[in-house]
Amino acid sequence: MSRTSNTTRIREALETAIVNGTLAPGARIDPEALARDFGCSRTPIREALQQLQASGLVRVHSKQGTFVSEWNAEELAERFEAMAEIEGICARLAARRISEPELEALEARHQACLSLAGASAFDDYYSENTAFHVCIYEATHNAFLAAEARRLHAMLQPYRRMQLRARGRLTRSHAEHAEVMAAIRAGDGAAAEAAMRGHVLIQGDRFHDLVATLRSGAGRAAAG
Repeated sequence: MSRTSNTTRIREALETAIVNGTLAPGARIDPEALARDFGCSRTPIREALQQLQASGLVRVHSKQGTFVSEWNAEELAERFEAMAEIEGICARLAARRISEPELEALEARHQACLSLAGASAFDDYYSENTAFHVCIYEATHNAFLAAEARRLHAMLQPYRRMQLRARGRLTRSHAEHAEVMAAIRAGDGAAAEAAMRGHVLIQGDRFHDLVATLRSGAGRAAAG
């Protein structure tokens, strides 16, 4: 296997571990252990971590090591605010530009989310939820904007997944999707933008729920 494909394989495996919570925010990443686990030299490990650092998923602290990115409350609020604005723009453009096949694909994701929300299937819901948002990014027909939205979405995935665990959040999340869907179907860009911005922006009680979930997770990790 080439070094490039090794690097890609390792990066994708680490991305998955970060997104699904196997590697929690603040967790230390041991390059030597990774090299043993993947049966490779330190070079592709270092390259994979550099790519993850560039995407914002990990942070390198001099003389301390590499850690899964962990942000304080202010940093989280700033990133969710930026994400809400970017996704709002995506929804506005999608409402004007989405094709019929793209709308059908978005409808399918929306219906899948409905079934999973009713079953409280958090992990599966999150997977379909991500696909729902990516459909909207692609429907902007603006490759640069879609790439930026995917990049920031990936950076925030561990936190977006966590906030879905708040009581009743799956049902509310799907109801917010329904507002976005209605606006996109109607071709109402302004309504789609407002609905999406409100859906993504973490503030008030939702933000406090997320912070409480993070603190709870840190407490369980310390106890373990």
